[in-house]
Amino acid sequence: MSRTTRLPSSLFRAAAVTGIAALTLTACGSGSGSGSGSSSAGSGEVKVGLITKTDTNPFFVKMKEGAEKTAKAEGVKLMTAAGKFDGDNAGQVTAIENMVAAGVKGILITPSDSKAIVPAIEKAKAKGVLVIALDTPTEPESAVDALFATDNLKAGELIGEYAKAAMKGKTAKIATLDLAPGVSVGIQRHNGFLKGFGATDKDVVCAQDTSGDQAKGQTAMENCLQKAPDINVVYTINEPAALGAYTALKAKGREKDVLIVSVDGGCTGTRAVKDGKIAATSQQYPLKMAAEGVKAVVTYAKDGKKASGYTDTGVTLITDKAQDGVTSKDTAYGLENCWG
Repeated sequence: MSRTTRLPSSLFRAAAVTGIAALTLTACGSGSGSGSGSSSAGSGEVKVGLITKTDTNPFFVKMKEGAEKTAKAEGVKLMTAAGKFDGDNAGQVTAIENMVAAGVKGILITPSDSKAIVPAIEKAKAKGVLVIALDTPTEPESAVDALFATDNLKAGELIGEYAKAAMKGKTAKIATLDLAPGVSVGIQRHNGFLKGFGATDKDVVCAQDTSGDQAKGQTAMENCLQKAPDINVVYTINEPAALGAYTALKAKGREKDVLIVSVDGGCTGTRAVKDGKIAATSQQYPLKMAAEGVKAVVTYAKDGKKASGYTDTGVTLITDKAQDGVTSKDTAYGLENCWG
């Protein structure tokens, strides 16, 4: 599922008050109960902060699960916060400030706005806090100490290679159901797909933005079918968009002769692969992102060694219709490792 939607600055301002009010900050792990961000620093206990875009998206629920398990295993306190909506930059800024005041050693964050969040991150780093971006890079990427995330270009390449092989030399009429303009994750996946397929944007007969939303994915597919009824390959930014496309294709009786490929590896999406609605998906691992992030903060707390650079948390092509020359795993594996 896409998790990188950015809002225009006017909407940020309009939403700021609501976002701040809605944002929650809780602490858990290491035997502690819930609390607020006002706990004092200096107790000697290592505190780790996790800030996600929302606390309802299954991807972030799994991420939080990974952070909680690892924090408990490492004997550190985990503090968590999330905005009420994707794009709540003001809420994330408040969460950073609260966590720094509470004395966290490190903060793991999935930036809602990869540019607007940078000043708050820089202030936290100036206080000696290790800051690691999970899933979504900041702009610039160097604004944080490290990035733990899926290689989104590779995720796109995998489904592009798969689609190319599955077409078996047939002429492709490609539609791309993308995220939104200017969002790095969406751009990387889109470009990766084209690279893996051996195509360019000139070969795409219809491109529509979906914001990673299922209903918008359906509308986008309906629009594409009106523009180019002979579409036979559909790339989607994520699985909700893919399921929206499937619904539109099924309404036209085209669901069996159009190849849909996607990215995410959520449990719903993986079951859709098993059911034949999606041909293949690139699965990513939010639990691992968070677990590795917590361990990095623990290492920093113990010996002062900061994580740095980019850590690829892995991606696996999931399909039950394997193609020669394309490495993949089946949906049994995918369902064992899915999220949501």
